[in-house]
Amino acid sequence: MLLTVSGPPGSGKSTTAALLADAFDLEHISGGDIFREVADERGYTPLEFNKLAEENDEIDHDLDRRLREIALEEDDLVLESRLAGWLAGAEADFRFWLDAPVGVRGGRIADREDKDPKRATEETQAREASEALRYEEYYGIDIRDLTIYDLSVNTARWEPDAVLDMLVTAVNEYNGSGDEGKATVDIEYEF
Repeated sequence: MLLTVSGPPGSGKSTTAALLADAFDLEHISGGDIFREVADERGYTPLEFNKLAEENDEIDHDLDRRLREIALEEDDLVLESRLAGWLAGAEADFRFWLDAPVGVRGGRIADREDKDPKRATEETQAREASEALRYEEYYGIDIRDLTIYDLSVNTARWEPDAVLDMLVTAVNEYNGSGDEGKATVDIEYEF
């Protein structure tokens, strides 16, 4: 089973994907972790590395190709990244989009990174705008187009366990219905 968890920074992707992987005994692969590891290896903060990616498209392309290969080649996986639903395409059994108001997400990031909430919110907005432009330019993907997702959840409304319960219920209902409800996305671009 391949489940994808996507959403903007601070939406609860990592927390939810880890809980979802545990609930179904699946491996969890995080595009954000991979991005941060590569940034750290090269001596950049994630924001600095994101800015560098604006000038060097190979950074995004390499990461996206890597995640796409994982989605196509591995089984029993929760793949988490901003583009996970797009990268997995029709291979995904279920695609989730998580979101929350930018102030909530900025506050979460501020707590996680021990920053001023206003600064974290501003950086988050800048990062989102940068990424949205690159996804459109590179792949023709409008990251705001949620029609490819099977379920979208505003994580500001519920605690992580309640979000997990919703996703587990959705997957269990899907698994009981057969493949006729499986979402499909035609991949017309190269990662």
